[in-house]
Amino acid sequence: MAAATGPRTARSETVRWDVQLTPHEQERLLIHVAADVAEKRRARGLKLNHPEAVALITSHILEGARDGRTVAELMASGRKLLTRDDVMEGVPEMIHDVQVEATFPDGTKLVTVHEPIV
Repeated sequence: MAAATGPRTARSETVRWDVQLTPHEQERLLIHVAADVAEKRRARGLKLNHPEAVALITSHILEGARDGRTVAELMASGRKLLTRDDVMEGVPEMIHDVQVEATFPDGTKLVTVHEPIV
């Protein structure tokens, strides 16, 4: 059987991404995708579950570090991001600390948000 030649239709085209990501980059991408899903669910009025809440807080810290905010600022703002009304019952009791190794303009630092959901 001969292969078809000529212009492809939009229906038959396949977009292929040959992106080589390190495990670290894959983890960061997964966090941001999960946080995006969580933010959309939150905007629709849904209460977030444990993984969604952690992803949202983690993404907030990673982006804040990228923006040049300080560790102290991120520790404080991380506690104001979600309230008990934003998450499912029992989630605040499950999350005591969120620790994120974030890249700041002056290097990598560990940011710990204690009791992030009040």
